[in-house]
Amino acid sequence: QVQLQESGGGSVQAGGSLRLSCVASGITANMYRMGWFRQPPGKEREGVAAIYTPSGGEYYADFVKERFTVYQDDTKKVLYLQMNSLEPEDAATYYCAAASGRKHLPDLYALSSAGYNTWGRGTQVTVSS
Repeated sequence: QVQLQESGGGSVQAGGSLRLSCVASGITANMYRMGWFRQPPGKEREGVAAIYTPSGGEYYADFVKERFTVYQDDTKKVLYLQMNSLEPEDAATYYCAAASGRKHLPDLYALSSAGYNTWGRGTQVTVSS
């Protein structure tokens, strides 16, 4: 079983940057996709960015394109989210998620909660205007 631990959240002013990290541990051999989701206060959880490990393919929600970058380290067990030009609307709890299994769900699940079977506990991001 995979365990995920996020870090890097904090409080920044609008226009600032943060980098989130997520370390995967445990049985990661069948992990094929990792992603970031966020849940603003009082709102639904939404997909932010994801990466398909076998190909390195990246997926982004429209609202973060060209501001956020998702990437992994060489071990493929650490996922990062570089967030630039942060806006107050980006304030949320950010969750790391992993998809594991022998059968890989298609790309349309990349930014869907239904495409992941392991979740971290989240890290808080606050953006002040």
